[in-house]
Amino acid sequence: MNWRTWWSRLNKASLWRTLAAVWYLVRDKRTPLAPKVVAWSVLAYALSPIDLIPGFIPVLGLLDDLVILPLGIWLVIQLVPAWLWQDKQRQAQGFEGRLPKLLAGLVLVIVLWLSLVALMVWWLWSLVWAA
Repeated sequence: MNWRTWWSRLNKASLWRTLAAVWYLVRDKRTPLAPKVVAWSVLAYALSPIDLIPGFIPVLGLLDDLVILPLGIWLVIQLVPAWLWQDKQRQAQGFEGRLPKLLAGLVLVIVLWLSLVALMVWWLWSLVWAA
């Protein structure tokens, strides 16, 4: 499937429904490890309150969401078997805007950001003491 076909299909579907399909894919035991890791990363980025480029920066603040999320979803779709992705899309049809319970995703995002903050504090601390 080329990127134009994929993009037109994504435009027809709700982004939330697609993310719900990715969530169901992560929870499926038949999903291989590589797509599962990429899918977790996409979900963590989509649900994270912190962006790589802050939203208040004109154009660039939205550009990262317009590039990173679709590319991540595209990569997940390319890595999983087509029948499995179609199964998860059918499962997400009943989504109706309700978020699945994402406690594990919430914990993952919080741990990731706390780790990054701790790493930055440690780095700054080592710079102060090294001087």
